[in-house]
Amino acid sequence: MSYRKFKADQLFTGTEILNGNHVLITDENGIVQEIIDAKDAGDHIQTFEGLLSPGFINSHCHLELSHMKGLIPERTGLVDFVFNIVTQRHFPEEEIFEAITRAEDEMINNGIVAVGDICNNTLTIPQKSKQRLAYYNFIEVSGWLPQIAALRFNKSKEYYDAFSRLKTHDSKLSLAPHAPYSVSNELWDLIAPYFQNKTTTIHNQETDFEDSLFINGSGDFTRMYEMMEIDNSFFKPSGKSSLQSYLLKFNGAANVLLVHNTFIKEDDLQFIKFLSKQNQQQFFCCLCVNANTYIENALPPVDLLRNQQINITIGTDSLASNWGLSILDELKKIRHHFSSVPISELLQWATINGAKALQMENMLGSFEKGKKPGVVLIEGLKDGNIAEGSTAKPVL
Repeated sequence: MSYRKFKADQLFTGTEILNGNHVLITDENGIVQEIIDAKDAGDHIQTFEGLLSPGFINSHCHLELSHMKGLIPERTGLVDFVFNIVTQRHFPEEEIFEAITRAEDEMINNGIVAVGDICNNTLTIPQKSKQRLAYYNFIEVSGWLPQIAALRFNKSKEYYDAFSRLKTHDSKLSLAPHAPYSVSNELWDLIAPYFQNKTTTIHNQETDFEDSLFINGSGDFTRMYEMMEIDNSFFKPSGKSSLQSYLLKFNGAANVLLVHNTFIKEDDLQFIKFLSKQNQQQFFCCLCVNANTYIENALPPVDLLRNQQINITIGTDSLASNWGLSILDELKKIRHHFSSVPISELLQWATINGAKALQMENMLGSFEKGKKPGVVLIEGLKDGNIAEGSTAKPVL
């Protein structure tokens, strides 16, 4: 068997940064064999300037919306953004397929090896069948009116069954509620069995008035229901935050991936930690900071999440709400606004944490023997940290 040997100024293992005296050894298929001292590694070592990392995990994306790049203006606010998505997403299928292919190419070129992808149709199946990336396919379910719960569930179940026939070696699948403000209690009851022992996900507290809806029935979502001609008179506020109103409904899921969390509060994080311990579940907060800026010009409370020791992952959201699909660009934005976060922690969010969230840690996320995580070279670091001019590319 032949081997490949990789050496750089620094080597990030998935949990820690090693100095340039270490060499990563893989077999010809990219499966990690070991990390050894450079003096013991022999000849034929590929040497790079920069930092080597396991491949990135994009834990939240909407690949099916790639054709909408640049279509929706920036800083519309969430209600108008959602309305534009619903009303403008319909394009000729050929254009959608071409955009999906380009978007997947972009992710691969940016060092992404796995994606938690939101699916509202089956249009990504042809591209995913090529097995260029690992996917956790979250079949998204929405329907605010109780009387349409069965209809909406049946349609989503059709998509779920179609994706279950996607015979790829590394694809995973679950049903996922779109957001607290778009899924009725009746619909929650129908989809809950499909969470069992899996990862599922939800858009959480993406705007400041999401809590207002659940606390007292106010806020801009009432305008969205009017725009969509939805009779919201049935809804009874819980008097609690959005997160504390729905999180118990995920009982039975192994992992819950909460996406955006732009306006999450400390008592919500305490509730997450309580449920995690009580129900033996793992909760992850996925940050999509460029999308938060694009839609609402807001950022999540990164320091609060860190202080509460919450599991953090990184996502790009869609090209409808972002300028590109680059995990490194997300890390740059976080680093710019939260400069105290060390590079080792940022990279952990982008690699092993994402792999754990998507139940892919057995093969991805770290340089451990037997895994095939990909190898990404990050160049252009400044004083050992990610900088505006940093770049990332796969080298394996």
